[in-house]
Amino acid sequence: MRKIFREDHLQFREQVQRFIAERIVPRYDQWETAGVTPRELWREAGEQGLLNSALPAPYGADGDFGHAVVVIEELARANCLGIGFSIHSDMVSPYLWNLGTQAQKDRWLPAMASGEVIGAIAMTEPGAGSDVKAIRTRAVRDGEDFVLSGQKTFITNGVNAGLVIVLACTDPELGARGLSLFCVEEGLPGFSKGPAMRKIGQHAQDTCELFFDEVRVPVDCLLGELNAGFQYMSHELSRERLAIALRAAASTEGMLEQTKDYTRGRKVFGKRVIDYQNNRFVLADAKARLSMLRVFLDDCALQLMEGNLDPVIAAMAKLNATEMQGQILDELLQLYGGYGYSAEYGIGRAWADARALRIFGGTSEIMREIIGRSL
Repeated sequence: MRKIFREDHLQFREQVQRFIAERIVPRYDQWETAGVTPRELWREAGEQGLLNSALPAPYGADGDFGHAVVVIEELARANCLGIGFSIHSDMVSPYLWNLGTQAQKDRWLPAMASGEVIGAIAMTEPGAGSDVKAIRTRAVRDGEDFVLSGQKTFITNGVNAGLVIVLACTDPELGARGLSLFCVEEGLPGFSKGPAMRKIGQHAQDTCELFFDEVRVPVDCLLGELNAGFQYMSHELSRERLAIALRAAASTEGMLEQTKDYTRGRKVFGKRVIDYQNNRFVLADAKARLSMLRVFLDDCALQLMEGNLDPVIAAMAKLNATEMQGQILDELLQLYGGYGYSAEYGIGRAWADARALRIFGGTSEIMREIIGRSL
């Protein structure tokens, strides 16, 4: 048993595995075609405690980060990277839990735990990704409201989102130090969404653009302090990056197991694919590298649970896990031959879905910059 898990975590894992096998896997291809996951699934997941699993009741499922890790890993291991539960539970909800007023927590977190409200976070813009100083979305105080104007892109859960945490500039003269966070509800006048974006992978994960045309956001929807958005974001990104790393590792582990089964059953020139030494070595290298990665990521998870995960370590976790995922999945796909490039086996979808993990949450280049600055 891995040291980060208790007996209740293992029991919860069995529950999550059943839910995924019964409620997600049989319908996943339909959602891939539709480009969106139905809201009904979110309510079902809420009933089973898969949402906000690390938060206390009534704001969550009354668990800890170990329960969140279980959900992250099992979805990834089942090759369902397009399900946006982690964005909702491990990124949006912690912002509210850590920064929100009691009224804000009471207003949104129970509904997010039940799946009635789906959360998204809107930082990236057409001209601003990792460079937050380039953000053009503005929020100007006007009486008891902030008037929000701008555009966000590549927003995961955007189509379904009932609540979006928006990063906006509230003091242009301060640059990155003049950014603030706002809780923006679906349905506010001037707030609109684009259609689900066409992507090369993660098709079931609804991703879209968001538009804010002089949206009046009440002052009590400011999240945290004014002009403190950059500091908040920098702190919370450690959790986000670890969650991405955990997804990458579990996805690759799941595909390794499937590939082992495939190479045992597939014959080429009268021999099983696994009986060729080169192919065994590919699998052996993958197993060895993933075993080493798993120990590191479990230690990172323990550090997060203890409240002392360093941002540089989180950057290392994301960099190592996502780069390793890309390399190993490419090698595993090759063992399938032409079938690897078909839709018949899950390795092709995993390979395409994985590519985004080296981009969002900070690109690999940004991770190297963060690590490099610490040298």
